[in-house]
Amino acid sequence: MKLTIRPATFAILMLVLAALSHGEERRMKVSFVDANKAGPDFAIQGEYEGTIGKAAKLGAQVIALVDGKFDAVLYEMGLPGAGWSGKTKVELKGQTKDGKTAFTGKNFTGTIADGVFRGKAEDNVAFEMKKVERKSPTLGAKPPEGAVVLFDGTNVDQWEVGHLEEKILLGVPAKTKSPFGSFTLHIEFRTPFMPVERGQDRGNSGVYLLDQYEVQVLDSFGLSGENNECGGIYQIAKPAVNMCLPPLSWQTYDIDFTAAKFEGDKKVAPAVAVIQHNGVKIHELKLPHATPGGGRMDEHPGPFFLQDHGHGDPVRYRNIWVVEKK
Repeated sequence: MKLTIRPATFAILMLVLAALSHGEERRMKVSFVDANKAGPDFAIQGEYEGTIGKAAKLGAQVIALVDGKFDAVLYEMGLPGAGWSGKTKVELKGQTKDGKTAFTGKNFTGTIADGVFRGKAEDNVAFEMKKVERKSPTLGAKPPEGAVVLFDGTNVDQWEVGHLEEKILLGVPAKTKSPFGSFTLHIEFRTPFMPVERGQDRGNSGVYLLDQYEVQVLDSFGLSGENNECGGIYQIAKPAVNMCLPPLSWQTYDIDFTAAKFEGDKKVAPAVAVIQHNGVKIHELKLPHATPGGGRMDEHPGPFFLQDHGHGDPVRYRNIWVVEKK
């Protein structure tokens, strides 16, 4: 019997063996920050748009797991933030065998080949979707006049804690030297491709406003969108829609924040946040309290903190600027 090992699986095995050879006691997490090295499963993963039946819109998110296995979520009327009603969706399981990636689920079957997802639904209704790469409309947004540029890829002068990665990106952890109160913030982030991992172990970080209100960063592409997933305000509110793009996509948060108001030691008005994820509003709410994991809980002005979750997740940031409110 001939044993065949897929190239992507072989690469993962080599990384794990290298870790073991150096005597690492804790399990090594496999992550990719370069799409060209991420293997064939990464090329299939992503978003697809098209139609089902005569002309009804259909969207799909295909999530790579490991070794040719996939989850897929089909969305009635289009992708999240681009037509989906937030109600009807269908989950499928997929597997690559003999060069063909096939999916099955309740009343649906299909295959992906050459960037096209084709199949049949109940009553032999056909669907066809092509792979797309959505980009945030605020990606690369230029700082307006009066903005404080916190990171432009050249240095970490604005950061008390912070270091360059890949020469032009900001690694984690990172914390600004200056405190901020009320502001408008633009920040761009990229989660790694971590096909072996699941849930909170997959590209975990967080943007802490005032070092105490966490806007979660996570590879939660294709998940339900909870308060501990991408776009969630940890332990307070889940996003109105999960706008998380596939791993290694550059994504944006645009945040309008008004700090809590105090009279002496008494809080007389809560903090308010309006947050857009990849150009789609996911929050407009009052924040009842600070969230765990930051450096403080007093709800007074503080720095921005970008979390290193301690799981070895190479989340990266770029193009960070803030406009302070008077």
